[in-house]
Amino acid sequence: MYSFESRVRYSELAENGRLSLDGIVNYLQDCTCFESEKLGVGMETTYSRERMWVLNFWQIVVDRYPKLGEQIRITTQACGSEKMFGYRNFMIHDEAGDMVVKAYSIWSLLDMKKGRPCMVQPEDIELYGIEEPLPMEKVSRKIAVPKEGGQQQKGFQVQEYHLDTNHHVNNGQYVRMATAYLPDDFPVREMRAEYRRQAKLGDMIQPMRYEMEDGYLVVLQDPEGQVYCVVRFIR
Repeated sequence: MYSFESRVRYSELAENGRLSLDGIVNYLQDCTCFESEKLGVGMETTYSRERMWVLNFWQIVVDRYPKLGEQIRITTQACGSEKMFGYRNFMIHDEAGDMVVKAYSIWSLLDMKKGRPCMVQPEDIELYGIEEPLPMEKVSRKIAVPKEGGQQQKGFQVQEYHLDTNHHVNNGQYVRMATAYLPDDFPVREMRAEYRRQAKLGDMIQPMRYEMEDGYLVVLQDPEGQVYCVVRFIR
């Protein structure tokens, strides 16, 4: 288990004055990066080993969005592995110690040289320590997309500021893109994201929005319909 503390910054707020959803994703992503750096298997080691963890799926449940200036503690813990997958939980606690965000994530171990997933070895997971998973609703890592009923949104091109050190669109950026297609007053209490394909600089993204019984589904795809990411927003 690994934790770090922070204070909610103005630059991380949504228009309502609360920590934005993509801001939450960034905190969770930073937490697991910090842990890997502390354990000596950070970015430089990953590139030298030519093996890296790639995010496949998020399930994030928000009880309360922290406000400007709040002290928060972000925690992560590995909670299992199987074949080429690793499983990890995250939590955000407020200053009173109350859990305001909890999350479950699925990662695949990628052979960077071959460009495909590889089997998890004991040394890939044991150094993190395995904790009991958080009690969360079990959901599929595959998010079903309706065959019809989608509303096409205005397309756009991937820019340099969307990219991370792996030279493709960052996980948090996909969430930020998808959030733009929600009604202004829509309260997101749970977000699920399935990452299917990497978008790179210059790629075109053609969003599709579906209105669901309990929220919205946003599909970020190319003009030919090949999906990059599917994001499910639940009220």
